[in-house]
Amino acid sequence: MTKKVLLLMLLTMSWTAQALAHTNVNEKPKLVVGIVVDQMRWDYLSRYYNRFTEDGFRRMMDQGYSCDNCLINYVPTVTSIGHTSVYTGTTPAFHGICGNNFYIDGHKTYCTTDTTVDVVGTDNRRKGQMSPRNMLATTIGDQLRLHTDFRSKVIGVSYKDRAAILPAGHAATAAYWLDTKNGQFITSTYYMAELPEWAKQQNKLLSQNRELTKIVKDKGDIGLYPLCGTITTDMAIAALKGEQLGRGEETDMLCVSYSQTDVIGHKWSTRGDRTDEAYLQLDKDLARLMKALDEQVGPDGYLLFLTADHGAAHNFQFMQEHKLPAGKWPDPDMRKGVEQAVSAKFGNRKAVVAGELDYRYFLDRKAISEQGLDYEQVKAVAIDYLRQAPNVCFVVDYERAAQQPLPPIIRDRALLGYHYRRSGDILVVCNPGYYNFGEWSSPVGTTHGEWNPYDAHIPLLFYGWKVAHGSTSREVHITDIAPTVCQMLHIQQPNACIGEAISEIVK
Repeated sequence: MTKKVLLLMLLTMSWTAQALAHTNVNEKPKLVVGIVVDQMRWDYLSRYYNRFTEDGFRRMMDQGYSCDNCLINYVPTVTSIGHTSVYTGTTPAFHGICGNNFYIDGHKTYCTTDTTVDVVGTDNRRKGQMSPRNMLATTIGDQLRLHTDFRSKVIGVSYKDRAAILPAGHAATAAYWLDTKNGQFITSTYYMAELPEWAKQQNKLLSQNRELTKIVKDKGDIGLYPLCGTITTDMAIAALKGEQLGRGEETDMLCVSYSQTDVIGHKWSTRGDRTDEAYLQLDKDLARLMKALDEQVGPDGYLLFLTADHGAAHNFQFMQEHKLPAGKWPDPDMRKGVEQAVSAKFGNRKAVVAGELDYRYFLDRKAISEQGLDYEQVKAVAIDYLRQAPNVCFVVDYERAAQQPLPPIIRDRALLGYHYRRSGDILVVCNPGYYNFGEWSSPVGTTHGEWNPYDAHIPLLFYGWKVAHGSTSREVHITDIAPTVCQMLHIQQPNACIGEAISEIVK
């Protein structure tokens, strides 16, 4: 045998081995676990590292893979959009979830409200009439269910309805969220007519929890307590065991979102004992969850990722005390000013602004038309007024964002966050450090919603099945998570996915 023939044989064997290594489509994890920590800044990973236990966050960091430069590539950066973008691999321009609240053809809508369904597990219809029908795109879970002819199970669990419903997707087996009026996990008839027995038993245990019972009795917000994360973990573990996730022939998926970190942050900001307590307790709860996963499917049987839906700004008063630029943006005065400017120009008496949400102005096109006003002229007056407002960096005409003299980072994120029928007409970009804390935050708390790194730089950890230890500082995006998971599962990406699989994970 000649040397050339031998070399050719060796190369052929090498190529064949490599091809088999990359095309073994039957090799998949038993379970995918997606975890979203609401309002978690990326720098919390290093801030709390030495105080974390070895079995929670540090287990993921020390043994998993960290994408240290994961950015949100749209505005506004809020809860419902973040959760949807993680699991659809796309942005509001395509998935249509344009805020926790937004307007659809002029009608204000909560992101998951669905009056065609009824509540299951409580008599609180307002809390329970929910579904994913306002979401226009499919999720990882939807694609998994499609790929397996709906044999896979996909379940969402969270304190917030939107954080359970939107990640799990349209074809989800179930989504469960907390009714804060009675401290019980509920769902809607979109998914089922009655809670499964394991969920009823879990609710029975919750009714015996003295701390939770006291909070409910005193009409307190459960989200303000680290206990909220603990009972979310308990419910996730109950679902894991009750539905026997990861024990079937097909890959299953569990979507868990921790919301207490967001509620606590809005109330007490990014610094202090309350926030410290929340993250240190969450670390212990994550350790419990991973221990349950180890027992259910084995340490190498599940693929887990952890990220956030958005970050948060430091409290503006805290910043000012340390001579750092920051402040409150006087949004209510701005809306009033817009109305006065338009009225002074055109003499109209009826309001032309339907609402202001997440730094976006929604003009009332019907009211403008009924008063014989020109929409473009009204919008131009509003934009001119807002541009003169204090602590405003840019004002974006959404329909013309691509043609305006804007920095690419603002232009691109505005366009990716813009849906013609749902996102409003005008976007305001504040100076760095300035924000409107509105109804959700206290004066000593914080909020989010803007393009800046404090809101848009989020953690992204992968752990478990086929994940090698390491890290990268390469820029990746929130929309890259879904295609990465889908490629590892050898299933099609969600139907509006614009992200790219993270090569360091799928290699």
